[in-house]
Amino acid sequence: MKTFITTVLVSLAAATAMAQEAKTETATEQKTEAKPTMNIHGTIRSKYELQTEEGEHRFEVRNARVSIDGSLSPIIYYKAEIDLCDEGKIKMLDAYTRLKPWQTMQFTIGQMRVPFTIDAHRSPHQQYFANRSFIAKQVGNVRDVGAALGYTFNVGFPIVLEAGLFNGSGLTNQKDFWTKNVNFSAKAQLLMPHGFNLTLSTQKIKPDNTDVMMYDAGAYWHQNGWHVEAEYLYKHYADNAFKAVHAFDSFVSYDIKVKKGLVKYVTPLVRYDYMSDHSDGTRYLDGKANPEGKLIVNDYQRSRLTSGVTLSLKKPFVSDIRLNYEKYFYRNGGIAHRSERDKIVVEFMTRF
Repeated sequence: MKTFITTVLVSLAAATAMAQEAKTETATEQKTEAKPTMNIHGTIRSKYELQTEEGEHRFEVRNARVSIDGSLSPIIYYKAEIDLCDEGKIKMLDAYTRLKPWQTMQFTIGQMRVPFTIDAHRSPHQQYFANRSFIAKQVGNVRDVGAALGYTFNVGFPIVLEAGLFNGSGLTNQKDFWTKNVNFSAKAQLLMPHGFNLTLSTQKIKPDNTDVMMYDAGAYWHQNGWHVEAEYLYKHYADNAFKAVHAFDSFVSYDIKVKKGLVKYVTPLVRYDYMSDHSDGTRYLDGKANPEGKLIVNDYQRSRLTSGVTLSLKKPFVSDIRLNYEKYFYRNGGIAHRSERDKIVVEFMTRF
């Protein structure tokens, strides 16, 4: 009898263990085999610009971006983004797969915005002004193909670390691009309490035959409708191929909520940014890219004061009307690009 009872108890215990194991495996499978998700987003920016001194004006569709992103499982994510009108050209922007084996770690491979700076990393719908800062447009604007690793840990507040290796080929020169050179980028974000953020980053590129190192430090405070930001970038060219570039960007904005009417928020804002003589890192001869040439000034030293107001028809960065006035200051002998002159800008931005 005792043998029989013992056998029954052992059998019941084994059955319970097997049932529990099966339940655990089923839960794991359900988590692993979660339904795929897909999100479709888009950004349209259309604007009117009037150059106040020349009296010339134009309409322009600055961006018509469409992106698809989502997940195939709790650890597999993806994104593909194309701009149908990036200054009149079609460009493939993002195209990557992202693996997140843990909530604190991610691995991304493909084409992406490299982890560098604050302002250059903003998407068009996240920009505060109609036209990007000099840091975001000329000095630190890099998108490339490569692989990046991200890790987040907490020390009383989150710290986000990102680093990656990249081709240095840009977006269109991938098929026959082979190199012994290593381009890298690294970024650390300290997401401190009360809306404070400190971002430090560095990047090495080689557009032609000269190594270029960039170092960036920026900080902002975002709380109670206020956003106060400042960023500095230092760009160094190896072998004294070109003198070092200094770039600075700072701005202040304040969201005023409107209780009635079509406009939900009114945001006055002002910005000051500066850039010394800048080279894109490519050698030129007689105005054309040529390995027999040398680095030249592609963007002359200038500073700019931008003031304006943003009218948000919904929450900010969803449907905005941006009204800006830009005043440029060039050094003696500086040559202004056609689109880099005093102007009034009216931009309509819609994010869906």
